[in-house]
Parts: sequence; C-alpha cells; structure tokens
Amino acid sequence: MNQLQSMRVFVKVADLGSFVRAAGAMELSSAVVTRHVADLESRLGTRLLNRTTRRLSLTEAGATYLERVRHILTDLEGVEQMVVARNHEPVGTLRIVAPVVFGLHSLAPLVQSYAARYPAVVPDVTLADRHVDLVEEGFDVGILASRHMRSASIVTRRLTTGCMTVCATPAYLVQHGMPTRPEDLLRHPCLSRPAEQGGEERVFKGPNGEVRVRPPNAIAANNTEMLRQFALLSMGVAILPSYLIGRDLASGRLVRLLDEYRLPPIELTIAYPSRLHLPAKVRTFIDHLVEHFQPESAPLPSTRGASSVRTVVARPAEPAVPDVDDEAPDTHEHETTRRLPRVARTRIAASSQF
Repeated sequence: MNQLQSMRVFVKVADLGSFVRAAGAMELSSAVVTRHVADLESRLGTRLLNRTTRRLSLTEAGATYLERVRHILTDLEGVEQMVVARNHEPVGTLRIVAPVVFGLHSLAPLVQSYAARYPAVVPDVTLADRHVDLVEEGFDVGILASRHMRSASIVTRRLTTGCMTVCATPAYLVQHGMPTRPEDLLRHPCLSRPAEQGGEERVFKGPNGEVRVRPPNAIAANNTEMLRQFALLSMGVAILPSYLIGRDLASGRLVRLLDEYRLPPIELTIAYPSRLHLPAKVRTFIDHLVEHFQPESAPLPSTRGASSVRTVVARPAEPAVPDVDDEAPDTHEHETTRRLPRVARTRIAASSQF
C-alpha cells in the first residue's frame, strides 16, 4: 500500500483514538484503515498500537514513530504548498534564451520592466546565435528565430515580425554609387553572415515580381552587430535587421537602399517546453512580451506583381562607378550620387518592430 497514505492514516487513528472515527474522518472504510496500520507494523516489524475492546494506546515504538511522522508529513505539506505557490505566483529563477543582437538591443528594457513588476523572479538570460534545445538545456522560455529552434516538443507563439534592410553609408555610396536594383548588388562588396547561417541567396520581391541574387561576400561574420560596425566603416553594403539600425537610419549614418524591394521578413517566436502546468513566472513573462510587441506586429506591406521570378547569377565584381568629381557621363546613377549629401541629412523614420 501507499506508505505516505499509511502514515497519514496512522496519525489520524492515534489522534482520534479509534479506527472507526479515523475511517469516518478520512472517508475510508474501517477495513482499509485497519489494513494501512497493519501494513505499517508489518513493514517496521513492530507493534505501534495496543488494541483492546475499549480503547487504543500507543506503544513506546508507536509514540516515537508518531512524533517523527508528524514532522515528515508537516514538511511534505509545506513543500507541496511551496510548489503550488510557485505555480500560481511568479517566483524563482526564470531562464531565458534569446538571439545575441536582439538581446543586446531590445531585450534588456523588457527584462528590467518585468523584474520591476515581479521582484520575486530572478531573470537568468543567455544570448546565443545557434540552434537551441529548450528542454535539453533547461530553459524556461526562449525568444528565437524559427531556424534556431530544434526541439520538436516545444510550444511556440509568434511574437513579432521585422524586416531586413539593405543599407550603406553616404560615404560608401558617394564612392561606389547607389544600387537601385537587386542585381546591382553583384558589383558591390557585401557584408553578410556565413552561407550556412543564411548569408547566401537573397530573394527580393519588387514591382516586377521576385528577383533572386547571390551577392558576393566581401566580409562574412556570424554576428549582425559586427556587420553593422563594418557597414558604418563604409566597407560595403549590408543587409541588417531594422531594429538594429533604426537609429543609424534616423541619424543619416546609414542610408536605406532598394526601397521598392522587400526581403522575406524575420519572424521571432516565443517558445517554451510545455503548456501543462505552466509556471506563473513563465506565463507572466510571456504575457509581458506579448503586451510590449503585439501592438507593433502589423503585417509588412505587400508588393506589386509577385507573379514572375528572375534569377541572377553572380558574376565577378565590376569596377566601381567613378567618383562624382571625375569626368563621367551625366547618367541617372550619377545624378542620384550627387544628391547623397541631402539624403544623409534627411531624417528617415526607423522601424522599431523588434
């Protein structure tokens, strides 16, 4: 029989001094109560109760056992209440995993406001740009790009959608010219993630449908903040998340390119191991994230004419367009280049979806 239940029955019999009264109090039959006590005595190899026709009394061993069992049951009840409280009240360590750049640029203020609201929760944040197994690695909640989720058993919920932006510095554009079509990227040094992490073929949707290009990597890095630094040093054209370069675009340090074209959006997802008995610390953190991002999760604008597909094969880089001070034909591209100083001074509305 269940040993803990037998302990509870024994304590109730000892307190009430009767098998019958204990049975009534615990809504059990007298035979079951008697069996529980007999099972304990058999397990311990000693008599716990002296039984007469009129009354019950504890043996010396029974009195000692009763005292210790009371403590055990009291401690067990306290542990159960603590666990229940943790499931209903936000408390304890909350292990969070998120992409590195998103964590550095967007997550910190959210964690700060959550910790202020729920001071009994201790956030433990891990930043990682890799595949993450929430269950195996013991994370309570993850904010992940879909390509970085590996567990099949996790529960997911879309958090927000952001956009990728093609950009470069005004100084770079003055020297190399401004690309106006995705194909133009083939003759520009491009800053991208390694191919195995998504820095390969780019699919643009534009006025005449899809255009696929494979821009040549001048520099590859596995961290988008590093790519941003390279872009700010005028080392090439970069394709970066809007949340990372919003201030750079607004200040004119970077210029948004290829406005008529859109790249596939980035979708960030909340992931957690299970819906079953979801701890309050996880539930409230998820609600906190959704409360912050949901108003900004509007769909990206659609583009015109998505019926045709053009594939552009990479070719060796062509010579850079001459500087505006050189004697060059008055082409549309150079006309665009001469206007760059005014572009750099224009404040561009930055997307803050992330």
